Amino acid sequence: MLIVLNGPPGVGKLTVARELAPILRAKLLDAHTVYNVAFALTEFRSPAFYATVRAVEAIAHERVRALPAETPMIMTTAAFEGSEWADESWGRLTALAADRNGMAIVLLRCSLEENERRIASEGRGAKRKPQDREMARRNQERQDRLMKRGAHRTLAIDTTGFSAQETARQIAEWMNEPREISQ
Repeated sequence: MLIVLNGPPGVGKLTVARELAPILRAKLLDAHTVYNVAFALTEFRSPAFYATVRAVEAIAHERVRALPAETPMIMTTAAFEGSEWADESWGRLTALAADRNGMAIVLLRCSLEENERRIASEGRGAKRKPQDREMARRNQERQDRLMKRGAHRTLAIDTTGFSAQETARQIAEWMNEPREISQ
């Protein structure tokens, strides 16, 4: 099953995913691993940018499909309803989930104050991550539109008062909860 951490930039998706991966013995593919090739070689939002993201993502998804079925796969994204690009990207993600026995989505968010602090933190720029506090404000207004279509399970966590380790532990416990199987 795919475990998708979806949330606005600066809520801690990658930090939590790095803590969660060893707990679940999972592989991790974060959005920036895919996008950074396009950021490095093309102009943002140009046709070449989108083509590069699609191409790198296709290679990554091919490798994910080749993993043993029992290997958990964690992915990160920042996908909101209402964007043509997000809809297209989410379609590719749900197709991958269909090949990986489903998708569990964890919606991560945090308070505006915490999001502004995190998004402006040192080190994000070196990773080609956004550092715009205004972006954090805009994303707070649309947190309720985070994509979750196609999920077999969904969990929402406000990371404001939790460390990455605590958040990862909550997700791992949720993933390990017994669940009813549809017949």
